[in-house]
Amino acid sequence: MKIGVMVGLTTAVEEEFRKVKEMGIPSCQLACWDKTLMNVEMAEKVNHAVKQTGIEITAFWCGWEGPAIWDSYDGPLTLGLVPPTYRYARMLNLMQGVDFAVQIGVVDVITHVGFIPEDPNQPEFHSLVSTLRYLVSFYKQKGRYFLFETGQETPVTLLRTIEEIGMDNIGINLDPANLILYGKGNPVDALDVFGKYVRGVHAKDGIYPTTGRYLGEEKPLGEGKVNFPALVARLKSFGYRGALTIEREISGDQQIKDILSAKKILENLISQ
Repeated sequence: MKIGVMVGLTTAVEEEFRKVKEMGIPSCQLACWDKTLMNVEMAEKVNHAVKQTGIEITAFWCGWEGPAIWDSYDGPLTLGLVPPTYRYARMLNLMQGVDFAVQIGVVDVITHVGFIPEDPNQPEFHSLVSTLRYLVSFYKQKGRYFLFETGQETPVTLLRTIEEIGMDNIGINLDPANLILYGKGNPVDALDVFGKYVRGVHAKDGIYPTTGRYLGEEKPLGEGKVNFPALVARLKSFGYRGALTIEREISGDQQIKDILSAKKILENLISQ
């Protein structure tokens, strides 16, 4: 395994990559929520940044347009491809995202699909699966993988969705903290359900919700409920050899300190 870190796509992408290199981190996931940046000119800047710094982009995290409320009440109405109101526009966003991934030579494209219905008998579940099957087929034509980011659905719901889509270019980006923040499951146990599909991992930590409306709280790695020693060991048992991509969703000096602390913890676990 190797260490990575999340990097947001900006016009100063080379400067951001140099910061990653200065931290001694060899890889990143590149994230973009602004569709105007997913163009040929930006792809050239990204490719130049990779060449100049040697930083590997292990995945492209593709956001989508429209409202996004990260809680358990309004989240199901606003997040991902689940809400019918935003589904078509966001499908186009994700199609644009895979074209950008091709331009920067990245195979895995990640997104949040939203609060996938747990009841497979509901019409909403079948309409979502149909959309996803179309989208994943488009990705296959491009030679790319579509990755679900975990957290807003239970592990078995995610497994069921993957099975219903029935394509071989689907994977999972395991965000262990998200499973806890949304109260959807234990990330170590979740690997028993969908471990064979994991192609990427976010190294993020957090605690469980204490209300029925709001998510749990993100914490510095090692201070939350994610059992990273057990998680890394379980990933090794599945033969996972990809990146552990550090994600710390704060800003400023404290973010850098927490990233470097996480790097040290993860390096020790990888070496064991």
